Amino acid sequence: MLIVSLTYTVPLDVVEAHLGAHRAWLRDAVDRALVVAAGRKNPRTGGILLSLADRDALEAAIAEDPFSVHGVAEFEVIEADMTAAAAGFEALLA
Repeated sequence: MLIVSLTYTVPLDVVEAHLGAHRAWLRDAVDRALVVAAGRKNPRTGGILLSLADRDALEAAIAEDPFSVHGVAEFEVIEADMTAAAAGFEALLA
């Protein structure tokens, strides 16, 4: 599993200016099975993406995310081998 931590590098008004394009990118990433879940951090300092995709494919897609293209957020990709999961989440296991 790949866990992507996005951290905003600009004020929220700049984030908001790129949010529509980022959401369109995100819908496409989900449709292409590059991302299986996504959401905002709380407090709102960035976001989290979960992926079961190939790391190279995911990193190539991240490079096209408007948040990446316009320097809105930094992206950290963390690779993890899940060994336990609740019922219904078995697809997350390594």
